[in-house]
Amino acid sequence: MTNKVVLVTGGASGIGKGICNLLAAENVTVLAVDVNEDAGFALVSENPRIRFRQADVTSESEMTAVVTDLQEQFGRLDGLVNNAAIATPYNAPLEELDLYDWNKVIATNLTAPLMVTKICIPMLKSSKGAIVNISSTRAEQSEPNTEAYSASKGGLVALTHALASSVGPEVRVNCVSPGWIDTAGEPLRSIDHNQHLTGRVGDVRDIAAMVKFLLDQDASFITGQNFTVDGGMTKKMIYAE
Repeated sequence: MTNKVVLVTGGASGIGKGICNLLAAENVTVLAVDVNEDAGFALVSENPRIRFRQADVTSESEMTAVVTDLQEQFGRLDGLVNNAAIATPYNAPLEELDLYDWNKVIATNLTAPLMVTKICIPMLKSSKGAIVNISSTRAEQSEPNTEAYSASKGGLVALTHALASSVGPEVRVNCVSPGWIDTAGEPLRSIDHNQHLTGRVGDVRDIAAMVKFLLDQDASFITGQNFTVDGGMTKKMIYAE
């Protein structure tokens, strides 16, 4: 991945930040895009190897400007990580769900990855690059009152294999579905860790490592796939006591 250029949306915090830091450690030129300007400046102050641009991924004009500037500055784009999302999984009960809230989640979590991919695809085809979408195990499992988030993440899994069909063979498109990932560093209980076959809750580095692999040429025969990275939580049979 040395000397490659990768764009990471939602890169200023959480899983996105972990992806940016790991890629930068591999001598990748990383451009983190995030709507949170303060978090972006904090990211760059912590890791000066990362570039940052403040932008709203749901704005076609803002993202077009970001990619245009990237092309002028670096002349290439080798990878795109569609990570930006409204991460709160819960919505109002169905009978109270405002369609404004539904549409906002779908716009950010599903439409934006399509739109950003559309903008980036000419450069990615030129470099024979790769795309990684970040979905969720909630694409396969649900709690009550999670319709918007679950639908957006399930749609992203389907969008992944549709894009892989459309932009291949020049560009590969894969998806990573994280399970329970500790992004806040808060104290966790034994019962939290024990819900996983690996015996622990996930860390942002677990997701970042998979993303790095899928962007790398070592994964050149992999496309259209969704990889669940959840410590085996979705495979563990759990009985409520």
